[in-house]
Amino acid sequence: MFPDLSQPLPAVKICGITQRQQAHDIVALGADALGINFWPGSKRYLPLPQAGWMAELHGRTTLVAVLVNADPRTLDALLAEGLAHILQLHGDESPAQVAALQERGAHVIKALAVRDRASLERIGTYPCETILLDAYNPGLYGGTGETFPWELARIARELYPDKRFILSGGLTPANVREAVQTTLPAAVDVASGVESAPGVKDLDLVRAFIEQARSACVG
Repeated sequence: MFPDLSQPLPAVKICGITQRQQAHDIVALGADALGINFWPGSKRYLPLPQAGWMAELHGRTTLVAVLVNADPRTLDALLAEGLAHILQLHGDESPAQVAALQERGAHVIKALAVRDRASLERIGTYPCETILLDAYNPGLYGGTGETFPWELARIARELYPDKRFILSGGLTPANVREAVQTTLPAAVDVASGVESAPGVKDLDLVRAFIEQARSACVG
């Protein structure tokens, strides 16, 4: 299950996939996970009825459903159909809601926007093992293409050694190597940093991003 700590760090997740063929191409490039956004407010929104192609990749990569305050019907459908391996929650979901999903057998990543040390205190309240750290931007739920102070990710690892952290927010092929070396995350997550347009990935950028993320751990 992503992120896999038995593999060299970091795992790489390419998020905001909207096209079937691009999904297959990105898996072939070596991505460890794909994120599919089911939040209607996202520029990378993919309606659930159009996501049937996810089943084709179910055994080849980790599929992550990106959600924001999802309604019960969407959650029920995702859990019942088993399209995604993981639910990644970017909204105002409470620790109790995360726990309830886990009790139903769901693997959950909770995304939290961070801006200062005080904003890290929420991490310990969530029962899920994996936390995605993203940039704080009022009124927005990720996908802003902005970074946050990476030192906060290092502090989070020190404060919560039992958690696994995914680094997100403003990552690109140009900065992901430094980000990995600075924060030592379990995984890195990118959407806009490898796009030619929202939801349309530039495969050359995807390839470069994966290569740079992995090269950070060499030597």
